[in-house]
Amino acid sequence: MSKKRTVIFVIVVAVIIAALVAGIVLTDGLYERTGDINETMQDAVLHEGDKISLFGMQVNPAVISGFVVTGILLLFAAIVRLFVIPKFTYIPNKFQLLLEQAVGMFENLARTNSPHRNGFLGAYLFAAGAYICIGTLFELLGIPWVTAAGASVSLPAPLADINGAIMMGCLSYLVILSGGIMANGIRGVGKTLKEFSLPISMSFRLFGALLSGLLVTELVYSYLALSFVLPIIVGVLFTILHALIQTYVLTMLTALFYGEVSEPHIAKPKKQKKVPSEVISK
Repeated sequence: MSKKRTVIFVIVVAVIIAALVAGIVLTDGLYERTGDINETMQDAVLHEGDKISLFGMQVNPAVISGFVVTGILLLFAAIVRLFVIPKFTYIPNKFQLLLEQAVGMFENLARTNSPHRNGFLGAYLFAAGAYICIGTLFELLGIPWVTAAGASVSLPAPLADINGAIMMGCLSYLVILSGGIMANGIRGVGKTLKEFSLPISMSFRLFGALLSGLLVTELVYSYLALSFVLPIIVGVLFTILHALIQTYVLTMLTALFYGEVSEPHIAKPKKQKKVPSEVISK
């Protein structure tokens, strides 16, 4: 029985490989490259040729993605709050258990790295993590949109745009700054401003990681011999990995620096001057 399964498996693999080779050969004359690979990769970063008209303004496709993802998250949160949470029970079902695990994970991350002030931090980490994860996975839907020039594009991840990544990094930095101010006042501002490169590093780490998957997929698509099946595997794997890794990295860094600047300052006791024994004897 095992030998028959092995033979069937080998035959299936051979048929798939033969079909891919036949597809490459038969479509070779039909394949037309619309532009140079350098132009394709440059446009994926700068979005000069795929602007979308929004209320009379020319915006990047990621702006539309940001609005759509934000709307989805807000609608989902409202439905859960109004119709699901009031029906929570002591013995949780699968969805309640999943939701409690997600909230508990970010709450634990906040308590571990910021034991002094973590109420607001846990809520922010959950919101930021949900936006990064869902926003990155949103790219897999491949929702088409028409550009101002009349071409069709697929909506990217919101944070695949450098502007969106910078705003996420700056927002996280402002949250860290607020923790320092609430805990230590002006001293907390000084401790936060010492890490002046933090929003830059957060922004470009997030943007670079998400953009790398997009560029690798575009590079694979641009070559005919690799444009069958492989781009699907590469795109899905890169997107899922980036969604999980970047969610963890940004929330961990935010919690870590928030806990550092919000740690209460303890004044060191002043050392008492030693009185000479001659003065004591007098």
